[in-house]
Amino acid sequence: MEELPGVELLPEPGEPKILSAVDPSTSGHEGQWRAEVTGWAPIVPDSIPYRPKRIFSFVSGAIIALFMGIIVVLWQSDLLLLQLPPAKSEWAFEESEIRELQDEGLSGEGVRVCMVDTGISLTHTSLSDVDVVFEDFVGNSIEPKDYGSIAHGTLMAGILLSNDFQTGIAPNVTLGMAAALSADGDNNTGSETRVADAIRWCIFDFEADIISLSLGGEQDQSSSREGVAVSATRQAIDAGIYVITAAGNDGGVNDDGFVSAPGNVNLAITVGASDSDGKAWKRSSQGEIMDSEGNLREYPHQKPELIAPGVDILSTGMDDQWYTSSGTSDATVFVTGALSLILEAYPELKPNENSTTACIELVKQALADSISTDLQHDSVQGYGQLKAKAWLNQLAEDTNC
Repeated sequence: MEELPGVELLPEPGEPKILSAVDPSTSGHEGQWRAEVTGWAPIVPDSIPYRPKRIFSFVSGAIIALFMGIIVVLWQSDLLLLQLPPAKSEWAFEESEIRELQDEGLSGEGVRVCMVDTGISLTHTSLSDVDVVFEDFVGNSIEPKDYGSIAHGTLMAGILLSNDFQTGIAPNVTLGMAAALSADGDNNTGSETRVADAIRWCIFDFEADIISLSLGGEQDQSSSREGVAVSATRQAIDAGIYVITAAGNDGGVNDDGFVSAPGNVNLAITVGASDSDGKAWKRSSQGEIMDSEGNLREYPHQKPELIAPGVDILSTGMDDQWYTSSGTSDATVFVTGALSLILEAYPELKPNENSTTACIELVKQALADSISTDLQHDSVQGYGQLKAKAWLNQLAEDTNC
């Protein structure tokens, strides 16, 4: 097996034949802002060809001449096409009810989504026709570029936008990609100031409807002032922009009991990760019961708000390869994509120059109501699992905000 730079391969408990890629330098909770939130890097599988292949064998010139007419007929009828099986993470799109909304004709058309990440590479065939506005806070590149050691931004974008083999959640959104994180010897990290600048670009320059943050920083409990990235997140929310954030990947015995910042912001939608069985991922972070001002969090703003598919998710990598990754980063994109489809269906919920937080509060209430039958909250699973169709139906009752 080819070694991956900067990571260790560790056997999964109870499954020693399955190896997971772990960055040892970031195995604890994040001290800087990072794309993998707490350092869980994706497993890089073999490249997967994704175009249908035409199959026939050459036996001899005489036989080919004899049966050429039959071959031509079959060829034209597509009976010799070999279709690849569904992508291994198709369950995630089915279980989250994404495919149901797509079957209704929703694709994210007219919705503007902004990601703050490591950037994006458009060399992958499945990203060749996407609508992307790129801004570079790492270097000075005008053309889209991914600065990540494992193309984290490209992975996240592919979950949302891929238009081949595995259709993304909302392939027709307009994507703003702000490159603010990069490989620096400590995997994909960046300064909080740079992240804050990128968030403000999403607000004022790109004019996002949704900001998707598959990143995080540690909550500083000793400080009486919040960080600049958290302040920028509040600024976005005050403008009526939906902010979807990763809960963090430090769950289990090392969990510090806090979601990653800016997931601690009250009106942000903070997302944990779930597996194909609908259970919370073992490393999905636990949320705190108190907010930053010392007040008890109340429905529907308890943290995290929900879990979404985030284990072994297939997506676009570098050089036309497909990668799998696990974490709350992936789960964040599923909620971002679901909300993109909903905003296409109900454009009156999109922010405008006169927006307040009213629509955000309405959408969050509908989200919690759509997945919680008893108003109960779990510190890891939130109110429940993402169900995009149920969320849409809940909003059908009232979009007046």
